[in-house]
Amino acid sequence: MASARTQLDERFAGPTLDPDVWVPYYLAHWSSRASSAATWRIEDGELRLSIPPDQPRWCPDLHAEPLRVSCIQSASYSGPAGSPHGPQPFRDGLLVQEEQPTLWGYTPHRGRLEIRMKARVDAASMFAFWLSGIEDQAHRSGEICVAEVFGSSIDGGAADVGMGIHRFRDPSLREDFATVQLELDTAAYHDYAIEWTTSDVTFFVDGHARRRIAQSPDYPMQLMIGIFDFPARRAEGAPAFTPELSVAHLKGSPA
Repeated sequence: MASARTQLDERFAGPTLDPDVWVPYYLAHWSSRASSAATWRIEDGELRLSIPPDQPRWCPDLHAEPLRVSCIQSASYSGPAGSPHGPQPFRDGLLVQEEQPTLWGYTPHRGRLEIRMKARVDAASMFAFWLSGIEDQAHRSGEICVAEVFGSSIDGGAADVGMGIHRFRDPSLREDFATVQLELDTAAYHDYAIEWTTSDVTFFVDGHARRRIAQSPDYPMQLMIGIFDFPARRAEGAPAFTPELSVAHLKGSPA
């Protein structure tokens, strides 16, 4: 299955997210829409995802490490409540808590994807943009991580940018993920992109190729854009902090 949409040119020009493309909940099937809703707004042509201090934990009874998250995704689906069928299970034995309506908003199968984003994070938070297999079949579960940055890796004007492929439950893939230390200020806008072909995936930052991996997931994938907070990693008594991710432009085009 895949969406009929073959291109995306998202500039967040309207007052709200396009409901035909975006779902502002993070893997709601493992919890619920009410408890997985992102904190977001569109302002000055930017999508701004944030995690204010009073935002509750995500899946507190199931996720081992305390986690709070604001994430949007470009597709949604699950089996009925009580079934094991849902994308991106994070542990064994998960069952759907709330059945989700099916939406294939934008699910590219190869092509070029580019996002322009910046983030304000501390040592206990991170931000990421990745593509995840839609898992309408269990093996279509691999991920292409375009950029993942933990605030703990930021040192002055440098940061470790994670990029690569996660195999998960796809036997045709091999795990190949690494961090690349780059001279960049993640609080300022930068362009992160991939070129995904039938044989490989090349990763770019600000127009420069940083990694190439000679394998390629062969199924539609949904887009995931999120900011994450790990409250247990923050020192006791530390002042409240609100991680924020801003996205100015997201473009996807077929190969």
